[in-house]
Amino acid sequence: MKQLLLYCRAGFEKDAAAEIQDKAAQHNVFGYTKLTNDSGFVVFESYDADALKTFFRKQPFHELIFIRQWVLLLGDWLELPAGDRVNPVVCQVIEHEIEGLGEVRVEYPDTNDGKELSTLARKLTVPLRQTLRQASVMLPKENLKAPVLHVFLRTGKEALVGISYPDNNSPLENGIRRLKFPAEAPSRSTLKLEEAFLEFIPKHQWDTRLASGMNAVDLGACPGGWTYQLVKRSMFVTSIDNGAMADSLMETGQVRHLMVDGFKYRPDRKNVYWLVCDMIEKPQRVGPLMCDWLIAGDCQEIIFNLKLPMKKRYETVQEVLGDMRERFASANLSVEFQAKHLFHDREEVTVHLRKSPR
Repeated sequence: MKQLLLYCRAGFEKDAAAEIQDKAAQHNVFGYTKLTNDSGFVVFESYDADALKTFFRKQPFHELIFIRQWVLLLGDWLELPAGDRVNPVVCQVIEHEIEGLGEVRVEYPDTNDGKELSTLARKLTVPLRQTLRQASVMLPKENLKAPVLHVFLRTGKEALVGISYPDNNSPLENGIRRLKFPAEAPSRSTLKLEEAFLEFIPKHQWDTRLASGMNAVDLGACPGGWTYQLVKRSMFVTSIDNGAMADSLMETGQVRHLMVDGFKYRPDRKNVYWLVCDMIEKPQRVGPLMCDWLIAGDCQEIIFNLKLPMKKRYETVQEVLGDMRERFASANLSVEFQAKHLFHDREEVTVHLRKSPR
């Protein structure tokens, strides 16, 4: 078990590869990556199997940005004969003495070709689960605390098989959170903020951290996709943009629209809890602006997007976030960071900042 399988958005394979190389090296785990552009996945092969297993358990998955899911592989590509795709998988699991599985997921790359495998993946899941239980390597009932078996289809004839652990993986199939676009929202960008709330804010804290009556500011708001998410949670929003806001939002009475520069605006009262920002600006400008708001005490939590260059996106994110951490340290301010290339993001990464509770 010397390989990790990493899921990512198609076109971001080099960024996922750069990230896993960086994180692994921090744990003194070294190896190389194998990737194909626009494939939607990367394989990292370590020179030391034991060190890789330790890294896989100790590196917090939630700290990974471009990697949607990771799987510790049992071996190389497994051939799946058309007449019997189940038994080769079960035999490989038994061969590696894997047992106590609580769940099985048959998955595929997030590409056009990969999506064509979705029907096959669904058809394979039930017979695979039944055969694994008959072989006594899977628990009699689904157990969300037990190891997960992943069968990753590249085609209908070959797959990679591996495991992950529920306390340090993505709970989502294919590592993807799919959301339904609300018909009344003014733009599809609304899904980015909705996914960010689901990703970064634990559901049991929504009543206090996404509460009705809160004051929020939306920088770069028009036409109101992100403002919509705040309004539907009964917040009062100051929307900053030189463009036009959707009439449906203005009619709620919860939105104040100011046509001013998002880099110059500051609230006149210290009663803003949320700042959200989806301005189309260089990340080297947006990062310092977010620092200014938190250091000045103009808000308590922030969700913002960093628009990325075409190359060295991982390095750009690390540079900007590193500079922000230094700013907060110099200001003697403790701030929690979370960052993720969300499913509804494109050429951007979504970042969450929160003043650390005392």
